[in-house]
Amino acid sequence: MKWREGGQIKIRDIMVKDVAYVTLPGTREEIMAICKERYISGVPVVKEGKVVGVVTRQDLLRNPDEEQIALLMSRNPITTGPEATIAEAARIILSHRIRRLPVVEEEMLVGIITVADIVRKIAELGYKEPIGDYIGDKTIAIWDGMPLSVAGRIMELAKVKAVPVLSSDLELVGLITDRDLINAAMIEDATEDSDLSLGSDEDEWTWEGMRDTMRLYYSVSKIKLPDKLVGEVMVKEVVTATRNCEVSECAAKMSENKFDQLPVVSTKGKLFGMLLDRDLLKIFAK
Repeated sequence: MKWREGGQIKIRDIMVKDVAYVTLPGTREEIMAICKERYISGVPVVKEGKVVGVVTRQDLLRNPDEEQIALLMSRNPITTGPEATIAEAARIILSHRIRRLPVVEEEMLVGIITVADIVRKIAELGYKEPIGDYIGDKTIAIWDGMPLSVAGRIMELAKVKAVPVLSSDLELVGLITDRDLINAAMIEDATEDSDLSLGSDEDEWTWEGMRDTMRLYYSVSKIKLPDKLVGEVMVKEVVTATRNCEVSECAAKMSENKFDQLPVVSTKGKLFGMLLDRDLLKIFAK
């Protein structure tokens, strides 16, 4: 079957070979500089040529007072080899709920593969299967008349980066992301800040693939959201899909627009659910 043939593609054929990385010992300033320069949100940590950890922008946000990479990084990262298949990489990413896999050969770093890389390949492979079976069974939605502070708290509790917005008539009228919250926030003068770029492999705090530079604050607990309603700051031009859309068609929408999720609507425009980029990887887990 076509999905099986596509799943046998070797990682070496789609991985990024010019890998950005940091070395030990090192500091958070090095990570920040690489994230901004390369439009990425996380990098492998290398010592004497061997991968010993992974550090992401989320680690910086969680640990605003820590400077040393050794104390910021996640140790003993999961890795793969260049001769592994896309299907094998997809299963690892899904089972461990990660977004990137360092690729090593004889313990040396030779590449990296991300969810975005696999989704890009799915777009190219022409899978005609409808996305119905790939839509998550839980969707958080909010009202466009909801105070922004309440919406932010709901997103924080639900651990989601973007949520669809409904009108009083239950129509899908927008989408709001953590980026929109940060842009709208009134930041306390004492808050330490840093320019960090949004990358093509985003993780928990940022919406994947928005390649402009924005100001992220180390401690989100210091953010005070303004006295506004969701409808005032949400994204109103929303790219959507329907349950009958094909897997590769949706993968192409995500890749072309640098999205990591799509609201799924009925033929009448009613919200049905959310399709996440990582869920498309399940096509290789059959």
